[in-house]
Amino acid sequence: MKRLSPERLHDELADVDDLLIVQDLDGVCMQLVKDPLTRQMDPQYVEAAARLRGSFMVLTNGEHERRRGVNRLVERALGSKDRPGRDGLYLPGLAAGGVQFQDRFGDMSHPGVSVAEMDFLAAAPQRMESLLLERLPALLPEVDPTQLAQLAHQAVLDTEVSPTVNLNGLFGLIPNDLERQRQLQGLLEALMEQLLQEATQQGLDGSFFLHAAPNLGWDATGRERMKPSVAGDVGTTDIQFMLTGSLKEAGLLVLINRHIATRWGEAPLGKDFNVRTAPRTHQALMDLARAKIPQEKMPRLVGVGDTVTSTPAPDGQGWLRGGSDRGFLTLLKDLGQWCGQSNRVILVDSSHGEVDRPGLADETLAGISDPEDPLHLDVLMPSGPEGYIQWFIHLSERRSQRAAD
Repeated sequence: MKRLSPERLHDELADVDDLLIVQDLDGVCMQLVKDPLTRQMDPQYVEAAARLRGSFMVLTNGEHERRRGVNRLVERALGSKDRPGRDGLYLPGLAAGGVQFQDRFGDMSHPGVSVAEMDFLAAAPQRMESLLLERLPALLPEVDPTQLAQLAHQAVLDTEVSPTVNLNGLFGLIPNDLERQRQLQGLLEALMEQLLQEATQQGLDGSFFLHAAPNLGWDATGRERMKPSVAGDVGTTDIQFMLTGSLKEAGLLVLINRHIATRWGEAPLGKDFNVRTAPRTHQALMDLARAKIPQEKMPRLVGVGDTVTSTPAPDGQGWLRGGSDRGFLTLLKDLGQWCGQSNRVILVDSSHGEVDRPGLADETLAGISDPEDPLHLDVLMPSGPEGYIQWFIHLSERRSQRAAD
């Protein structure tokens, strides 16, 4: 299948009556950075998202609230803490993989999450930091203890429902040492596995799982494969401690269900449908959609992401495919095929930021896709978030003008 130019996709979408754009955030509408607290959001992008009201939702593994939340970026972009809530300029949609929903006024909920689970998550960041401080000195003996303590503190992202350890600052100490980068990834995985065990000991067996970003898909045990560091591609940089069910593909169905309820007055999957009660496999999600959602009420979908991976399997037989956006983008395409409509996928090049990643400088897509990949990427944005933002702003203006006419 041939790819579309961004301009051609503009022409396709400008006059679509029932449109829903489902968009990731980091690496898509802002550059990937080593310290998420330094992220910045373009105010014109925020205004464009508001113009697309009713046709735009976010779906991110990041979070909406607290000091690391995207809401703080919106407020800084607009230069006001009051205006986004007053005028409905926050980015609506699902965060933390799907367990955190907010509307455009910043009203937020966590459907299906228990008090005990929230309590464990509240204590997790401090536990992560203490475990890092226990284990890092053996791997990085040349680093001053004071500096190591500072880096360990910076590595822990104290979000509300998906606390995360981010290795980027620590990787910066050993930029060309692939062996120790991989050891650091192994240390992180062991640390997070210990947290899972501690949750089980507190009666929360099955409440959480580990999300590695980027990853190489799922192994036979149902866990995500870490992506080892190689020259030119640092591999897995983060592991998020997430609530079970926090899968973007399930989140996609939640957003579609909410969109249909708003447009047609009835939620085909039920008004309380959420990612924690949703099926957890691609096939089961497709089966649910076919059984419950009328085809004529399905919106035209556009999925936007930046994290899709594909690496040759070690045995030379096939490919290991993953990435935090692959699941929801694949489901989005398959829903379009079922409904007989051309749902589109946009892939944004996030290699322009501070994190080493495969890019879209040419169309080989090495490390991203492969010749046998079933996920067709309709539009590539090699210029990264900056190019995507300009495309997004232009689309919002065209659709606004159409509505005015």
